[in-house]
Parts: sequence; C-alpha cells; structure tokens
Amino acid sequence: MPVLSLHVASPDVSSAKQRDFVSFALRFTRLLVFALAVLVLLMVFFEERFIFVPRPYDGGDAWQPPGGDYVDVAFRSVDGTELHAWYFQHPSPRVHLLHCHGNAGNITGRLEIARQLFRLGASVFLFDYRGYGRSKGSPDEAGILQDAQSARKEFARVAGIPTADIVLLGRSLGGAVAVDLAAREGSRGLILESTFTDLPAVASVHYPFLPVRWLLRTRLDSLTKIADYSGPVLQFHGTADRIVPVEIGKQLFAAVPGTEGTDKELFLWEGGGHNEQPPPEYYEVMDRFFDRLPAH
Repeated sequence: MPVLSLHVASPDVSSAKQRDFVSFALRFTRLLVFALAVLVLLMVFFEERFIFVPRPYDGGDAWQPPGGDYVDVAFRSVDGTELHAWYFQHPSPRVHLLHCHGNAGNITGRLEIARQLFRLGASVFLFDYRGYGRSKGSPDEAGILQDAQSARKEFARVAGIPTADIVLLGRSLGGAVAVDLAAREGSRGLILESTFTDLPAVASVHYPFLPVRWLLRTRLDSLTKIADYSGPVLQFHGTADRIVPVEIGKQLFAAVPGTEGTDKELFLWEGGGHNEQPPPEYYEVMDRFFDRLPAH
C-alpha cells in the first residue's frame, strides 16, 4: 500500500512568517505616519500657497480688453500696499457693487461677470487683492480683508457716494471677504456666491484624514461674522459643487439673520458646479433683489 505522508509546518516556520508580517506592518505604519507628518508640515509652513493661487500681471492682451467701458484705478491698502482695480461706471446706476473675487486668477478672468452686472444697471468696482494681477504684495487673511476695506473706501470716493450705499458681492473665498466687510460696517445689500461657513470646513472635506480644523491659521469665519450683519442677503450655490459642497452653503444661509423670502433668499442651481457661470435665471433673481434694496 502507498504510504501517505503528511507535512506539517514547523512552529519555527510559522513564527518567522508572523515576524515578517509584523515587521512589514510596522514599516508601512511608520512610512504612513512619516508621509502624513510631511504633509502636515507642508500645510503649516506653506498654508497661504495652498489657499491663495494668484495670477500676477504678465502684460498680456487680457489686461487691455476691447470695449473701453472701464477705467484703471490705483489705490493703497490700509498698510500702504499698492492695489489695482477696474471701475465700470454706469451712466445711471441702480446700485454700486463691489466685487470680491475668489482665491485664484485675477480680475481679467472676471471681466464678463462685471459686464453682466453692468447690464443689470450696476456700477462695478472689480479689484485685485494683494499679490493678484497688478496689485503688489503677498496674500494672507489679514491682508486681503484690509484690501477689501480700502477698495470699498476707494470705490465710494471715485463714485462720490457713502460707503453704506455700496452693495457687496463675494464669490467663493471672496464671499468670506464680503461677509467680513458687511459685518464690520454694514452694506446696502450682500450677495454671496458659492461660498462657505469657514475655511476649515471646506478643508476638512478635501483632507478628511488631517486635523485641518486645528492646523489652519486662516479661518475666514463667515459663520460667526454673519450674525453681525442685518441687511438683505441673496445667496447662490450650485447643487453639484465639488469644491464647496452645497450643504456648507446651506449651513451659512441658515445662520444669516432674518426671514427667508423677506430678508434673505437662497438660489440653488440644480446640477451647477463651482467654477461654472451662473445661469440666466440667477441674474433675473438678482435683478429683482436690486429692486428690493433699501433706498439710498
């Protein structure tokens, strides 16, 4: 009869495999911890570069668009930093609108937006934060908020109106800038597009594995500041926004003082993303919002 031979792994072989697995797991864990530590350090030391993505002045054709419907304005921020804006002066303006753009590019990418607002009867002051376009310096939270304060004062000066008569419009990161301005000194009206409660809330969506709420020095805390503003608000958000999810926008809207439909209005664009141009229906809503603004 054939002899059946059974081979049983020796305890030494099994123990060696276990030791190899444990050793690999420890090496992998150390590597993962090291990579996360490097990422955290990069975020801490280069935070502003993650947040602010300016496009400096390059002298290209974008800086000399046809139409002749604007004038260049040079002015200074609170700390003396040289800033630049385009002023679209409407012959008989319904509103004077200060536009605070988002974290990337410069005012040349907002030209058509300014012209769309102009067609609604608005005089528009389109400015660049420090480090953007022809504005000097480097951006950070305190700096861009100072820049917006100075932009509003300069707009009021060139238009010959009180700062309280200016409507503030902020898109994305610029929404936090506009909220800060409105909370400090009020405004005739506040328009917020695709913006957030605070910057850590957005960062935690994109970096859920990092303690960004504790790491970020830049807060841009609109959720707290909006309570200090009591004027009319129009808020816009796309439901398919992958950069600032619509739920974050809804949280901010819920914190806006006043009654929905009377003091505040939320326009949700079904299927709209973050960087897409708003639909015509939104500008119809904005047109009616202008009609409801308090007299000046």
